[in-house]
Amino acid sequence: MRNFKMIIASCALALSLPMEAQVNAGDSVMSHARGNRLSVGGYGEVAMSRNFYSDHVSRYSQPEQHKNDPSHGKFDIPHAVIYLGYDFGKGWSFGTEVEFEHGGTGIAYEKEDEEGGEWEQETEKGGEVELEQFWVQKSFSRVANIRVGHIVVPVGLNNAHHEPLNFFTVYRPEGENTIMPSTWHQTGVSFFGRTGDFRYEAQVLAGLNADNFTNTGWIRKGHKSPMEYDVANKYGVSARIDNYTIPGLRIGLSGYYGHSIGNSYPRNANGVDAEYKGQVVIGAIDFTYNDHNWIVRGQADYGYLGDAEQLKYVYNRLNSKSPFKHSAFVSKNAYAIGIEAGYDVFSQIERLRADHQKMYVFGRYEAYNPYASNTKGTAYDYTAVKRMAVGVNYQPIPQVVVKAEYSNRFLKSIYNNEPSINIGIAYEGFFR
Repeated sequence: MRNFKMIIASCALALSLPMEAQVNAGDSVMSHARGNRLSVGGYGEVAMSRNFYSDHVSRYSQPEQHKNDPSHGKFDIPHAVIYLGYDFGKGWSFGTEVEFEHGGTGIAYEKEDEEGGEWEQETEKGGEVELEQFWVQKSFSRVANIRVGHIVVPVGLNNAHHEPLNFFTVYRPEGENTIMPSTWHQTGVSFFGRTGDFRYEAQVLAGLNADNFTNTGWIRKGHKSPMEYDVANKYGVSARIDNYTIPGLRIGLSGYYGHSIGNSYPRNANGVDAEYKGQVVIGAIDFTYNDHNWIVRGQADYGYLGDAEQLKYVYNRLNSKSPFKHSAFVSKNAYAIGIEAGYDVFSQIERLRADHQKMYVFGRYEAYNPYASNTKGTAYDYTAVKRMAVGVNYQPIPQVVVKAEYSNRFLKSIYNNEPSINIGIAYEGFFR
């Protein structure tokens, strides 16, 4: 078994990145350890939360009735991921990532004695199992690589660096996780490489599906398809560039453009579906600073959706038999900003520093709104959120972190704020 730092060192060497730089999520599937054709790794999280606010379905429509509702708790496995990669030689390799969200999913048949011995289908588990990456890659040089298959779309900080050691909070940062897919993965073609202090990536993808857009999640579910395939009547493009000139600092710019109306099955040749495009435009800037015992991360994302007022009237939203039953309007604009900073207090204790233990005391602030524009005068004021969190991250070894935090969502004054305590443990590493 190889030490995780050696694996990351090999990743950095393969891409000529400085040691303190983050590895892009797509690259992290392959360990790039020399002499190792097969790479096996992954990450996982276990979390416990106690939420000191109502979980009633009408807590936003009737907030005054739920101000004193009891707290509620949950245990969860947000993500359990397996990486597999193989180097065929001569520049050819493949990588795959299988993710079990919230413990996976399950359906079973059961014989109900209480109902005369009838057989019934039961939903046993409400999670998901997803193939988040599955690609074949040809590397011509460090400057030029091509990757074809199901790939990560690295728009924003969270999508490009979503492993649990890349954020302090127990759950993934809420802002980006609310307005965009997380992790955003689609089938397409990616061109990427490294030149000097820059890493670049450009992608051509299947377009998003506007039928899946919502008032509380903006385009977050737009990459999902209820079909056995991704509909590609329309296409999208994404791009990202990162700079590593300053030691310890990575600064990234990313963006996305594509059409979303009419990118569904069956394709309707009439009405709104044919007349409007539903342009999705996203711009994001993010950074990570990791030096002098500090880790500071920040991002700002802004999104625009063309023809937003028309989405309520597209064919699949009006068809009661379709899997898309969203009657709410969708916003023209959405945004998410966030910053977090943590200091390693164990860096001041020689014995713990020599043992490579770390204890980050951190704080985080973010503000986001998936419904930043009132479409046709319709408002959903509870979507505007400001969130603060303070806590600790303890790393007994580099691959494992124990997290604890107190957080609070601050909503507009007519609603009730949402404080919580979250505790979690996570790992991230390669085993071969």
